[in-house]
Amino acid sequence: MFEWFEKRLDPFPSEEPQEPPRTLVAFCLHYTKGAWPYLIPAAVLMACIAIAEVWMFSFLGNIVDWLSQKDPATFLETEGWKLIGMAAIVLFVLPAMVWFHSLLSQQALMGNYPMRIRWQVHRYLLKQSMTFYQDEFAGRIATKLMQTALAVRECVIKLFDVLNYVIVYFTGMLFIIASSDWRLAVPVVCWLIAYVFLMRAFIPRLGKVAEQQADARSIMTGRVVDSYTNIQTVKLFSHARREASFAREGMAGFLQTVYRQMRLVTALYGFLYVLNSLCLSAVGGLGIWLWLQGSLSIGAVAVSLGLVLRLWGMSQWIMWELSGLFENIGTVQDGISSISMPRLVEDKPGAEALEVPAGRITFDRIGFHYGKKGGVIEDLTLEVKPGEKVGLVGRSGAGKSTLVNLLLRFYDLEKGEILIDGQDIASVAQDSLREHIGMVTQDTSLLHRSVRDNILYGRPDATEDMMIEAARRAEALSFIGGLSDPKGRRGFDAHVGERGVKLSGGQRQRIAIARVMLKDAPILILDEATSALDSEVEAAIQENLYRLMEGKTVIAIAHRLSTIAAMDRLVVMDKGRIVEEGSHDDLVARGGLYAGLWQRQSGGFLDLETSEAAQ
Repeated sequence: MFEWFEKRLDPFPSEEPQEPPRTLVAFCLHYTKGAWPYLIPAAVLMACIAIAEVWMFSFLGNIVDWLSQKDPATFLETEGWKLIGMAAIVLFVLPAMVWFHSLLSQQALMGNYPMRIRWQVHRYLLKQSMTFYQDEFAGRIATKLMQTALAVRECVIKLFDVLNYVIVYFTGMLFIIASSDWRLAVPVVCWLIAYVFLMRAFIPRLGKVAEQQADARSIMTGRVVDSYTNIQTVKLFSHARREASFAREGMAGFLQTVYRQMRLVTALYGFLYVLNSLCLSAVGGLGIWLWLQGSLSIGAVAVSLGLVLRLWGMSQWIMWELSGLFENIGTVQDGISSISMPRLVEDKPGAEALEVPAGRITFDRIGFHYGKKGGVIEDLTLEVKPGEKVGLVGRSGAGKSTLVNLLLRFYDLEKGEILIDGQDIASVAQDSLREHIGMVTQDTSLLHRSVRDNILYGRPDATEDMMIEAARRAEALSFIGGLSDPKGRRGFDAHVGERGVKLSGGQRQRIAIARVMLKDAPILILDEATSALDSEVEAAIQENLYRLMEGKTVIAIAHRLSTIAAMDRLVVMDKGRIVEEGSHDDLVARGGLYAGLWQRQSGGFLDLETSEAAQ
């Protein structure tokens, strides 16, 4: 039975996620699609439960009157069927409604509903632009994803379930009290008006503090995660105290929001207790006075006092529920600021898959500035022929890495177009574009998974033999066999740690090269692909890299000019423009910028005169 209800709401819908709205109600409605068939019946059941509970208080008053007025000898004959009917409702109908409501709420909604939100938001964020991730802490984004999913669930369920229950219960309670004597309802109505004003005065302020608290919590978490992610740098510079102080600032900021929240809670709780005491005293005193006047039965007094006592307990529960509602509203609003961001790089409607029969790359008068006034790439035109090996050379900040990032469409051009075999990359599906490009970077980052998973990332459908062959060609088999992790996994099954921290730089680089070798894409980009390798390993792998380049269009970036001197053509960049082209020998003989860089090399590296401004 539990499993059947747990499978009613699909936690992983297949629909492609769309950009979510930026307003609270629209955002919640957007992520509630598909859950309505379970939210509405749950709300109806909760209303029925509230009606049944209020009606039981009314029936209790009847029982008190019967016991004080009826003859015990004929009591069962006159009222027996009513008692049996009430017993049937208490023993069977009400438990059945509660059970069914719990199955809808707890089994169908509580787990699946927020998981649907996490799943859709995560898939939407995975396709966000590189700029988005450069502007945010990874830990902060993850925290907001988790917090917002739960907050949306709580907002919707509280509105459709709890508030529905409260409204029905209050309405029924007032009707029952007023049906005994309208004067008894006056203190309750006054209490309700004062209660609403009290909630209006405190709850929005609690919601505002909750929004600030959610942001402070994500900042605090982001600072802590940032320290852990860069623990090697922290230790290298002996900055544990500095990082502790950095985290403490975030924690102190979060704590201040907690203090403000608790001050409001204490004041609200104190005022509410005084209000409840006044209501109970007024109803109790008025009820006894009316009974003394003969205007009210004993049962009516008992029901009125019982309902007010019930109201006493419920008012605190409602306060916490409303406080929780506004707290979650604050969390959702904070999450919207990060989640409901348009994708800066988006596929055009109906974008088709890229086809690469040859591998010709054309940069046609492109311009790009990272949104700045100064140019990074200015009116650049370059054509790479199918199968040609081109080396990009230039000082740091010349625009080499920017050019590669634009080819991968991590950013959209501001001017011109980039074509692959005549197809504008801005018009094709991004996934298909990157499927046809293999890249090895200088700063290699591995997934916190097994060596096998990391290599197969290049081609998930590859066989075990293909994976092992790629590792062999990358000169990685020699160390993979000796790897192990704290859980006893060895070799290809050993996990490499976050970003591959358990491996040396050279080992990470060889795993990355194996991954690209397995991918076997027709276009290959090498960005200092062997910079992390020692000379012996580099010499061993260089032959396999040249073999990997065969039949591919290659763009290689290197500060160590000896690694690209044998390319078909070298393209020299400076300040976002191409200033020289030709073979190594031609450029050296020309005596221009490349010749100067070659002469100033020390140990095979460029003299980096300018800082990296746009890589």
